[in-house]
Amino acid sequence: MHDLDRPSQRAHATRRGFLARMSGLGLAALAGLPPPLALASREGSAEEDDDGSPATRRRRAAYDVRHEAALRLLRRPLTSHPDNGDERRYPSRIGSYSKCLPHDARGEVAEAAYGAFLHALGSGRGTDFEAIPMGGTLKLANPQAAFTFDLEGYDSHELVLAPPPAFSSAREAAEMAEVYWQALTRDVPFADFDADPSIAEAAADLSAFSDLGGPREGTVVTPATLFRGDTEGDLTGPYLSQMLWRDVPYGGVTVAQRYRTTVPGEDYMTSLADCLARQRGAPPATGNPFDSTPRYIRSGRDLAEWVHRDFTYEGFLNATLVLLALGPGALDSGNPYLVSATQGSFVTFGAPHVLDLMARVANAALRACWYQKWLVHRRLRPEAFGLRVHEHLTGAARYPIHADLLGAAVLPSVFSAQGTYLLPMAYPEGCPAHPSFPAGHAAIAGACATVLKAFFKDSFVMPAPVVASADGLSLLPYVGPDLTLGGELNKLAANIALGRDTAGVHWRSDGIAGLALGEAVSIGVLCDLRTTLTETFGGFSLTRFDGTTVVI
Repeated sequence: MHDLDRPSQRAHATRRGFLARMSGLGLAALAGLPPPLALASREGSAEEDDDGSPATRRRRAAYDVRHEAALRLLRRPLTSHPDNGDERRYPSRIGSYSKCLPHDARGEVAEAAYGAFLHALGSGRGTDFEAIPMGGTLKLANPQAAFTFDLEGYDSHELVLAPPPAFSSAREAAEMAEVYWQALTRDVPFADFDADPSIAEAAADLSAFSDLGGPREGTVVTPATLFRGDTEGDLTGPYLSQMLWRDVPYGGVTVAQRYRTTVPGEDYMTSLADCLARQRGAPPATGNPFDSTPRYIRSGRDLAEWVHRDFTYEGFLNATLVLLALGPGALDSGNPYLVSATQGSFVTFGAPHVLDLMARVANAALRACWYQKWLVHRRLRPEAFGLRVHEHLTGAARYPIHADLLGAAVLPSVFSAQGTYLLPMAYPEGCPAHPSFPAGHAAIAGACATVLKAFFKDSFVMPAPVVASADGLSLLPYVGPDLTLGGELNKLAANIALGRDTAGVHWRSDGIAGLALGEAVSIGVLCDLRTTLTETFGGFSLTRFDGTTVVI
């Protein structure tokens, strides 16, 4: 995508025009505000203003902080954003996201509708979005957010991701097999992974793939590594992070993390008619039936339902409250108030500071994510790939699906379970109405985990760790290697990212890229935040997902 005929490049031109239109609106917007919020009328020259008073010095210092932040962004080299080439490679758009648009009987998108979709993404105009032909009542999820600007950290268009696997690649085949197996094993309790035969079958099948991401023991996938993330701490202890099990001190009450979950065995979009209807944007006829008993998260289905209903940074809000209750020993040793004889942290380096940052970086991560989703990659969702697999294996169409998947043990298992090769979905509506790469949940998780690792001590050992019983009705003491705060934050981020894979709505690489993107967003925000603080301290120090240490 290197010319103005590509939507991602036209977007940059659109943003320049937007800046030109907006350049005079700042004072006009303030003019309608009542005193003291409106800017006071000022008379006299700049020289008369330069009186050396504390107010003047403060105003100039505030300007310098903002100006330097803007200059840091301006000095960054211009970036290009590579994609995986599928949109150009396949004129029928079989490798691209097209949910909500009209589709034919094979599930391939109408050419004119996809053209109108690309035109709107290229122009960024609301009128062009309103002209996109739709296949049903489901609306596209906020594509105009891809053009939004940021006032701290990096601009949402600045961060670059390596492209996702291509449609015909061995990595795509392996990721699809993993998602199939996650669907088939949703109801296996995490506590039973070591002994369950379907888990053993999944691990053995995935071990045979030539290009599978994720952790292994030596050369093979085992029940201990299956469906896990691969950052430090992900492979230590229970599958689920302590942050999703421990009680949460929530103001004046303590909240036990027992959640409403769906009943076992309920999967969706396993018939061709139902799958096609969801691709066209028709709503499902029914919703999930719920278990009448709230439970601690104990299986993939429970986790998939948790990431179905959570609000943007819920898991990390809970984690923040858990960590704040652990006392000063859990705080990062660089916190300047740990050694102050006269002051305690509050507005800075205290609970209000970190709680505020949770929300700020979460939405900033979504803005960066939406740019990548809509204006760069437009990757299809696993449910659409499952439709391609079904049509290919039943002879309705021929698609360039890698042989690793076509010869895998998972496909006969899927067909035996439901009579089609479609991906069994945990949600009646299937995936959300936005492209797959990168994952939004993962971007939020990566951003929030990074903030917490900057404020808390990675090496702090979590006290009194627990594990959910196989029925999810109780928490039992965990016995095993120490669980560190940093490792459990990494695990929480992976649980949230890969829990969406268990639901069937994302690929592993969506989650890994989302975590990295969110981490980068938070580092940018922390860089700007660092310049606003007056305390003497050595900077925010944290361990990134790749194991390297950064000091901001």
